[in-house]
Amino acid sequence: MGAFSIWHWLIVLAVVLVLFGGGGKISRLMGDFGKGLKSFKKGMKDEEAAEADDDKAEKKAIDNDAKESVAAESEKDKDKAAGG
Repeated sequence: MGAFSIWHWLIVLAVVLVLFGGGGKISRLMGDFGKGLKSFKKGMKDEEAAEADDDKAEKKAIDNDAKESVAAESEKDKDKAAGG
């Protein structure tokens, strides 16, 4: 009673094919879906690459700040030793 038989599925398939106008429109629809999926994946890769570049730039800035702070501390130590 609750399950569909093969005839029900064939009728549903026929209705779907008639509504979408046959194989041509369905294949174009699937092609558009594929293009959209490819574009989405490309966008995700670009975003990940940009994020990785941002992380590298941030790490480089932190390294530069650390080097500058170490250099400033060593200058202070030299000044204390010379004046002290």
